Amino acid sequence: MNLMLTLLFMMLIGALIGGFTNHLAIKMLFRPHEAKYIGKWRLPFTPGLIPKRRAELAAQLGKTVTNYLLTPETFRKKLLTPEMEKKAESFLQNKINAHIFESDKTLTDWLGVAGAVEVPAKVESKIMTVIDARMRAMKLKLTAGTVREVVPENWIAQAEGRIPKVTAYILENAEHYFSSEEGKLMLRKLIDDFLASKGTLGNMINMFLGDSESLVGKVQREVQKFIVAPGTFDMLNSIIYNEWVKLQERPVNELLGDFDWDGLYNSIQKYAKQQLALEARMDKTISDYWPNGAEWTANNITPTLISFAFTQAEKQLEQSMQKLKIDEMVKEQVDSFPVSILEDLVLGISKREFKMITVLGALLGGLIGIVQGVIVLVLN
Repeated sequence: MNLMLTLLFMMLIGALIGGFTNHLAIKMLFRPHEAKYIGKWRLPFTPGLIPKRRAELAAQLGKTVTNYLLTPETFRKKLLTPEMEKKAESFLQNKINAHIFESDKTLTDWLGVAGAVEVPAKVESKIMTVIDARMRAMKLKLTAGTVREVVPENWIAQAEGRIPKVTAYILENAEHYFSSEEGKLMLRKLIDDFLASKGTLGNMINMFLGDSESLVGKVQREVQKFIVAPGTFDMLNSIIYNEWVKLQERPVNELLGDFDWDGLYNSIQKYAKQQLALEARMDKTISDYWPNGAEWTANNITPTLISFAFTQAEKQLEQSMQKLKIDEMVKEQVDSFPVSILEDLVLGISKREFKMITVLGALLGGLIGIVQGVIVLVLN
């Protein structure tokens, strides 16, 4: 009986010592959180292992994350893949469609977003100012010299080259006119008016030549002969040419002296405003002017942008990660953790395993106690 009690007692003592020792060792990983002092003398094993080595742990954890977890190759495999590129392309195109091509914002609204207000009125005012300035400059240029000085030389040469055609046109139409009934009536009226204006002498001439119809026919034939005569063309052509030469030496201002320039300005500006219709044109959406814009951007713009972004990201990935200094970020975050949070984090993950270590210590302590008991009994 004493033998069994002795063995049980030594097993219990061994188990208590083993379990308590392991439990204390686990607690000493984190506790105490700060160093403890008696006067100026710091107690051994304070603070706990992890609080004492937290700076080294943070630095090592930062290097581990940088070297093995968040490496450039990891980002390439996880983020810079063809599948991610397609997803990014689809995401970007959906946003472009939703916010641009399917938006009911007008061009005026978009300009307002950019900070440009009252654009149609400002543009119209600027255009009208330019038109007015150009018109006044044109007036000044036109009225500042003679026709020869103002009109381009090639215009003058072309006009002179067409004088024979004008002469032929006039004579051709004159021949047709005087051979028509209208021309005959006009000749009769001219003859009657002429003879009437001569009084008695006119009546005598009329009696001598016969009736008016006969006289008109004779004059008509003579006029037609005159028109088709070769000398008539040369005479009329010479007259027109001489008048054209005289016209070239006349000041343009003299020819256009009574011209309504202000009316011309107003008409041109009114026409320009009607054609511009800026208010109506700006009150339309992007889709109104670019109905196939979504399809075009999906085929030409979005893939190019995403491909460029992924290519540049891959080229700059390693350099960018170096600039981010992830190891220092991890170290700073770990250093900033309160030890209690770090303790809860580790214990929350390994709580069950730590309990098993405590139980294992008690079990081993109990076995050691039994062995010690047997050895004591054998020696006695």
